[in-house]
Amino acid sequence: MTAAERSLRKFRTLDGGKKLSRLPVASALRTLDLECEGLNRLREALTGDMGRPFGDALRLLRAARGRVVVTGIGKSGHVGQKIAATFASTGRPAFFVHPTEASHGDLGMITSDDVLLALSWSGETVELKPLITYTRRYNVPLIAITSRIESALGQHSDIVLELPRSKEACPHGLAPTTSTTMQLALGDCLAMALLEAKGFTPEEFKAFHPGGSLGASLKYVADVMHTGERLPLVPDTAQMGDALVIMTQKSLGCLGIVDAKGKLVGIVTDGDLRRHMGENLVRRRAVDIMTRAPKTVKPGMLASAALELINASRITALFVVERGKPVGVVHVHDLLRAGIA
Repeated sequence: MTAAERSLRKFRTLDGGKKLSRLPVASALRTLDLECEGLNRLREALTGDMGRPFGDALRLLRAARGRVVVTGIGKSGHVGQKIAATFASTGRPAFFVHPTEASHGDLGMITSDDVLLALSWSGETVELKPLITYTRRYNVPLIAITSRIESALGQHSDIVLELPRSKEACPHGLAPTTSTTMQLALGDCLAMALLEAKGFTPEEFKAFHPGGSLGASLKYVADVMHTGERLPLVPDTAQMGDALVIMTQKSLGCLGIVDAKGKLVGIVTDGDLRRHMGENLVRRRAVDIMTRAPKTVKPGMLASAALELINASRITALFVVERGKPVGVVHVHDLLRAGIA
């Protein structure tokens, strides 16, 4: 028995020999139930009294000439940082300012063109007072996310998004859990509604996410396709003997057949070769064995969409066309090497 196995066995026989293996799952399920209850209450609030101020907040955020400045302290601050990051990554310039740092010079980051979004469950967070005072003095619009509209934060805000009261998942009712889940969800609601209102496109999203697997999935077919001399093309008058030489040289597992105007009229794949294998194959014309009207894509298609088409069609490559003429070939191996999945 390994050390890890001994440790796990010891854990499972704690508390007077009672088995505890089911308790962690029961605790997790209770946590999820309580947090789901909070989200359901938030949903009800949005369809009720919160609907109007939510719409007002969205219009204010969209109309602002500056940035969205998010603030909060403790767990609300951590949630605020994520909300600011979501705004920024979906086309709305935003940043997070820590309330303590704001009192030591960072207030200078905030201008009257900005909108301040402040998170505080109680609405009585002392550290937010200098920020509230600053916004009132310099006419900076203030949106509050709090559970108490009658709080100091609520009373001094231009718009209040009042979160519904719901039981924390913490068994002692102390650790912010359900409350921060609702804060985070409401921040996502604002960001997504703003994204849709602005008509934020996948192309714009790509500009903010060039790295990692997300950046890879936002590449275009034009970024990964083979072009120029790499294209396996023959005229529709070609014999298969000559066509096979080109197909072998290019090593892409396919061959494009073009007419006198240079337009793609068909494709020969490894599967076509197997179906027509025989002694007379090399003497036949390429147009006699090609697959007509093959599936194609355009250079501006997302590479991830091209991969979906390849997988759904159970093929390995696609010709890329513009105005009916082949300009590239995208192969499944190239997509996978680029990190697109």
